Amino acid sequence: MGKKIDNGQEEQPIPLLTPYKMGPFQLSHRVVLAPLTRQRSYGNVPQPHAALYYSQRTTEGGFLITEATGVSDTAQGYPDTPGIWTKEQVEAWKPIVDAVHAKGGIIFCQLWHVGRVSNYGAQPHGQAPISSTDKEITPHLPTSTTGYDIKFSPPRRLRKEEIPDIVNNFRLAALNAIEAGFDGVEIHGAHGYLIEQFLKDKANDRTDEYGGSIENRCRFALEIVEALSNAIGPHRVGIRLSPFTDFMDCADSNPKALGLYMAEALNKYGILYLHMVEPRIRVNENSKRHDDSLLPMRKAFKGTFLAAGGYLREDGNEAIAENRADLIVYGRWFLSNPDLPKRFELNAPLTKYDRATFYISDPVIGYTDYPFLETTTA
Repeated sequence: MGKKIDNGQEEQPIPLLTPYKMGPFQLSHRVVLAPLTRQRSYGNVPQPHAALYYSQRTTEGGFLITEATGVSDTAQGYPDTPGIWTKEQVEAWKPIVDAVHAKGGIIFCQLWHVGRVSNYGAQPHGQAPISSTDKEITPHLPTSTTGYDIKFSPPRRLRKEEIPDIVNNFRLAALNAIEAGFDGVEIHGAHGYLIEQFLKDKANDRTDEYGGSIENRCRFALEIVEALSNAIGPHRVGIRLSPFTDFMDCADSNPKALGLYMAEALNKYGILYLHMVEPRIRVNENSKRHDDSLLPMRKAFKGTFLAAGGYLREDGNEAIAENRADLIVYGRWFLSNPDLPKRFELNAPLTKYDRATFYISDPVIGYTDYPFLETTTA
């Protein structure tokens, strides 16, 4: 119901702030916290300050996705990112999840393997990072991007017989996430990491049944989807995909076909949601919408559809109103505005994010010190 306004007519509800039923979860609004790497999990163990960070961004019936979380000791590529493969990590996540649940929120753990986006120093026993390929990533990440000067080591191509072990790492991580109290998991199949290294033909040069055709390149991702659906139930599983992006030398010659194939193939498993990254990622407020569209994937997928990629209030409302997505995922602006849904409700100004503090290790600065809207009562 809309509110009555002065002329007696009903004010139209804000699309982003309308309720939505996502499988078994009743959401009070459509504004989702994006998975955002923050590099404040010292020694790959989640820390107590994360409980404050996530609870600050929690609303009753709000949906949050954690930062990318490693599924094994070979999944690491950046300093101080969390994992969920050890008992210590599972125990460390519990109070964080509890803090979100105490405020009525729903939280999924994003499961991650970086693949070749790593280096010898981040790997057990200094071994080579694993990937779909033995091709190196050409760039390295400058300090301005991650807070660290990261160089990537040449990867080792996974042997076919090793692939089930990696699938099993994801399965065990999903079971650990449920043990930690998470409501479900999101498989990170985007942005140049291991799963996307299989999905995209610029990175995947295999000649076995995990390479070549779209069907073969998608096999690894879908094996993970199936394993997790069987382990914890498809109603607790989502996946994030970015067919149009070109991160970490991971591009595809036909991203529309890749995205559509995955959207249709996922229906077989009945998973909860598909989270896709727009071909545009807004780098400034004036950048134009990309010509390509996620609409074919949105129409093909039968579950809940999440869209991400530089959305602000206006175009997020448009996407919901035009039924181009069910939920809109916000990253940088949710980082710097812990009460983002409230600001959208009031159409209040947004606090600008400070990119220089995205990846520093400080437990407060650029993390839990962003201000809430000051509300005064008459």
